[in-house]
Amino acid sequence: MKLIKTPWGSFSPEVDLFPIYYLIFIYGFIYILPFGGTIVGKTWFDLLKLEDGPLEWLQFLEYFFSSIFGILIFCKSKNKNSLNSFIWLFLSALCFFIAAEEISWGERITGFSLDSLTAISIQGETNLHNLPFFHNLFLDPILIIICIFFGWIGWRKFSYLTSIPSKKLSLYFLITALYIFYYEISWASTIEHIRNDLEIYEFLLSTGIFMHFRNNLKLSKIK
Repeated sequence: MKLIKTPWGSFSPEVDLFPIYYLIFIYGFIYILPFGGTIVGKTWFDLLKLEDGPLEWLQFLEYFFSSIFGILIFCKSKNKNSLNSFIWLFLSALCFFIAAEEISWGERITGFSLDSLTAISIQGETNLHNLPFFHNLFLDPILIIICIFFGWIGWRKFSYLTSIPSKKLSLYFLITALYIFYYEISWASTIEHIRNDLEIYEFLLSTGIFMHFRNNLKLSKIK
C-alpha cells in the first residue's frame, strides 16, 4: 500500500482509504456547498442523494458492470465446478438483480410497470426491495450482514476464495454497516431519529463490490 506521510509520522495502511476521503469530501465540501437552492432548487447534498439522483445511477452502473465482470471472471476460470467459481456466478447474478432493482427494472425508461407491485410498494415502483414486508423487516438487517461478512468475516475465514472481497476493501463495507446499524438503532432512541443518508453509504457498498470485481478481472487477465 502507498506510504502516507503526516506531521505525526508516516504509515502504510493495509486497507483502501477511499471511503474516508469520500466521506470527508461529501460532508466537508458538498454538504456546505452554497447556491444549490438557487440553481437546482435544493442543496447539492440533497440532490446527490435524491431518489433517481446521481448516486443511485452510479450504483446501478457499478452493479451492472460488476455482473458483467463476474461473468467474464467465471468464463476465464479453469475450474468452473469449484466453490469459488460458483460464488462468482452467484454474485454476478445478484449484482445484475440489484442493478435492475435500483432502476425499478427500467420502469422510468421504458414506461412499463406492474400495477400489482406499484400499488403496494413504499415508493410506488416496480421492484421487490421496496415492498413493505421486506423493506421494513429484512432489507437493512440483510445489508448489515452482507457488509460485515464482506468487510470482516469473509477475508478472515475464507481468504483462500478470490470471490470474497479482500481485507484491502474492508472499509467500504464496515463503514456502511456501521451507518445502517446506527440509523436503525436510532429508531429506538429517546432522541429524534437521525437523518436518512442511506444513499451516501449505499454508494460505498456498491463501489466496494465494483472494485472487488474489477480488481479480480484484471488479475484474471494477467494470468
